[in-house]
Amino acid sequence: MGEPENITTVMAADASELPKPEDLVARSIVPVKSAFLRPHSLRSSSSSLNPPSTGDAERNERKDSDVFNKEKKSKRQIKRDRQKDQKSAKNICSMVAKTGDVTACKYGANCRLSHDLDGFLKQKEEDLPGNCPFLEIGECCPYGIACRYSGTHREAAVSATSTVLNIKLSETNSLNKDVQRHLWKNTFKFPMADAQLKLLGLKKGNYSKGNDEIKDIENGTDRSHIPTKCDDDDTISTIVDDAPSKICVNNGSLEDASDVNDIRPQKKAKIPIDEECDITKTDNGTAPMEIEKHSRGETDSLNQKGNSTIVDVFPTIHTREKKLIDFRNKLYLAPLTTVGNLPFRRLCKVLGADITCGEMAMCTNLLQGQASEWALLRRHSSEDIFGVQLCGAYPDTVARTVELINSECSVDFIDINMGCPIDIVVNKGAGSSLLTKPMRIKNIIQAASGTVDKPLTIKVRTGFFEGRNRVDSLIADISNWGASAVTIHGRSRQQRYSKVADWDYIHQCASKTSGSLQVLGNGDIFSHLDWNKHKSDCPKLSTCMIARGALVKPWIFTEIKEERLWDISSGERFDILKKFVHFGLEHWGSDSKGVETTRYFLLEWLSYTYRYVPIALLDVIPQRLNWRPPGYYGRDDLETLMASDSAADWIRISEMLLGKVPGDFGFAPKHKSNAYDKTENG
Repeated sequence: MGEPENITTVMAADASELPKPEDLVARSIVPVKSAFLRPHSLRSSSSSLNPPSTGDAERNERKDSDVFNKEKKSKRQIKRDRQKDQKSAKNICSMVAKTGDVTACKYGANCRLSHDLDGFLKQKEEDLPGNCPFLEIGECCPYGIACRYSGTHREAAVSATSTVLNIKLSETNSLNKDVQRHLWKNTFKFPMADAQLKLLGLKKGNYSKGNDEIKDIENGTDRSHIPTKCDDDDTISTIVDDAPSKICVNNGSLEDASDVNDIRPQKKAKIPIDEECDITKTDNGTAPMEIEKHSRGETDSLNQKGNSTIVDVFPTIHTREKKLIDFRNKLYLAPLTTVGNLPFRRLCKVLGADITCGEMAMCTNLLQGQASEWALLRRHSSEDIFGVQLCGAYPDTVARTVELINSECSVDFIDINMGCPIDIVVNKGAGSSLLTKPMRIKNIIQAASGTVDKPLTIKVRTGFFEGRNRVDSLIADISNWGASAVTIHGRSRQQRYSKVADWDYIHQCASKTSGSLQVLGNGDIFSHLDWNKHKSDCPKLSTCMIARGALVKPWIFTEIKEERLWDISSGERFDILKKFVHFGLEHWGSDSKGVETTRYFLLEWLSYTYRYVPIALLDVIPQRLNWRPPGYYGRDDLETLMASDSAADWIRISEMLLGKVPGDFGFAPKHKSNAYDKTENG
């Protein structure tokens, strides 16, 4: 796996055939010094730019058979397997595992999980090397004998009379069960959002007065909650009481179907809105505060008939009245899908990040009380400036979600994603699709900013189509609509990540803003040199958001703060991976399920980190984000292993941290970037 003895001789003999560093840069290939290059790695076709696997023959065979060709199961089979697994001895009841007492579970024989302690201990995998992560932080392990580090516990099990400490005290923004039930039953009330929507004239689906907007076909029903299904002919079937009616074609936007009269309304509106909601103000111009006592559905004497009547409304909150976030010169970790989880954000905070933001959460899923979507809002106590990012297609959906988060979560700001390029998001009218609908952008910002006192920020791309930028025409109005900051990703939706970010256009937009709106740039930040250049080129730019650069090398925050290029060793990089695993076990758990969840997210992250090439190996410094690494040898075996683009080798790294993978384990990277020819391996 290490560098062969004759590699220098081989490369010296063939040096005349190697391309020059400037030629490699022109082809977006990392110019690695010839002494470290694998033979023929630069003379092959572009499809062979990635290094071969460094694992042994058995591991490579496994990569081809198991890692990427894992058998897909139907939903019915998955459900059957889950039910079968639930009854097995390995799926032990958590209370029994915590206490070691089969009588500790309050459900007794009616519990759906196993109470077979002996059976669990017989099939339990060996303990992992190291100490229990909870004991290291001075907490009582909540997993008891189910912990994969149970041999290091001070006691074999927690006594039945002891109180299990809340190891999640450092994490906030959990989904309250009462709130979830009200969301499931559609009884959660949104007085602030409904008042603001009526004030703006956006009730009953009248989302815009512009010609580029669409009307709600349900005459008042919030269509964003109606499930949709994409058919093979690129149409969308809207399902109302099991009666599908195709009303959307080709471009993913619903056509004006106000003339469709045969569609029955839903039996129960998702979020009731009272028609008599009136905006009344006192003589001094403020709105009275006689509203329902609690947004979770509690009623008072003014609501005796069971109506969802909202008696009064709150005055619109102006941007100047909000507590603003000063983004200037702060290191901002972008919201990152899948990899931007809480443990990774904790790691970036340790390495120097100032501001963090949760992964993009869909408004409709949050309003439906989906626990998996609410998990994206979790916040750690170390995140002193923390925001959440939402994605929605309509003003009412976004405004109600914003009010829900404001009342149930601890956040410093709320970001609305208007630049997501993913097809499934765009086809629902959200994300970068909004860039083609400026009036809806206005309505969403006004509705959301007038609902809460938290600062509202938005994230956009330069435009929808390449060569047709349009953010510069909106930038002057965004502040008047209620946003306090805007992040501009220097690519169009059509470009995805395939071309270099257009920072000249970002600077052009920043120069058109007033003093109240902060402009943040985003795209291709991969060193402190990139950061300093963009900041010096445009004094009006508040800061630069760091996204993929943090995925490839999270120590970029340290580099920017210390104004240096860190020639980090393989051992230091491995220590960073260890810290992530430690944070992951604290967050997802130290039992078998938590260990495998931590492994999955570690592997997703490793599908980015292999793209980093150590400074000492480069002919041209610094490395650029869009350069693709050729096959090369590291300075030691571990560095060579970290340079591999093989998922089998990523699994090997995970086994060094989390033990052997289960026999049926399989992994393929979830994320695919157009900036690289190939991200799958094998």
